[in-house]
Amino acid sequence: MRMILAPSNLGLRPPRPDQEPGTWRAPAALMEAGVQNALEPGDIIELSRPTYSPEPQSGTRLRNGPELRRFNLALADTVEQAIREREFAFVLGGDCSILLGALAGARRHGPLSLLHIDGHSDFRHPGNYDPETTLGAVAGMDLALATGRGEAMATTWPGCPVPLVEDRHAIQLGERENRDADFAWPDVNTTEITRIDVFEANRSGPLAVIERIDGALAKLPGGALWIHLDVDVLDQSIMPAVDCPGSPGLSPDDLQLILTRYAADRRCVGMTVTVFDPDLDPEGVHAKTIVEILSLLPRV
Repeated sequence: MRMILAPSNLGLRPPRPDQEPGTWRAPAALMEAGVQNALEPGDIIELSRPTYSPEPQSGTRLRNGPELRRFNLALADTVEQAIREREFAFVLGGDCSILLGALAGARRHGPLSLLHIDGHSDFRHPGNYDPETTLGAVAGMDLALATGRGEAMATTWPGCPVPLVEDRHAIQLGERENRDADFAWPDVNTTEITRIDVFEANRSGPLAVIERIDGALAKLPGGALWIHLDVDVLDQSIMPAVDCPGSPGLSPDDLQLILTRYAADRRCVGMTVTVFDPDLDPEGVHAKTIVEILSLLPRV
């Protein structure tokens, strides 16, 4: 395993005026909580913290667009090298925008399926909001961008096709708002993305969820797999230290079972862990919860 520390907050809105989101601190906080001892990586690479700006950027309607692309290009190169050297690329973020660089690095090696585990589908794109009136926050757009929807700045990557992941090869697990009347991106329901919302997951149990995921992965025989974990998929009673906590959520035990099943899969080349905000966890309690969930991942 090669652990890549990706201290980004570029894809998030400021939590309040004159304050940056704290997700850039997550890799250091999780290291302090013991993630290195839990996973025993053979190598650790730390990317430099990118520069956050709350202001619109020239030539794009994506928040921090140029810096976000620069950071993700560096991450893509790092992930590509890890996979080329037959190392499992474990990327510790950071906000959800790092998924794009991770996928770009993995996609250079061939076709890819994505297991997107997140309390939100992150499917904001110009087809369901007006970019002229709202500055796009990529942390709420990562699945849409990964499947080719949105600005070329975040959908087109060197050495990769567009999209990074085809709809039919993407699995979204954990959405909790899709049954609300004001669901932000209802068009995700008309795509070929395999969708397992948190209600279905909790009702049917992890073994049934695994069966559905296996069926979706069978659509890309011989392809690789990337796992994306946004820790807000946990119920807010367990994981409040995120920018958008909510209920219901997956239980830690169910999440751990699903993660260990697919991290051990021979097709899996890497994983991103995102959106933990240490500023919301001053005692370090929730960092330890994340490390405990990750501790049973195979030492790949």
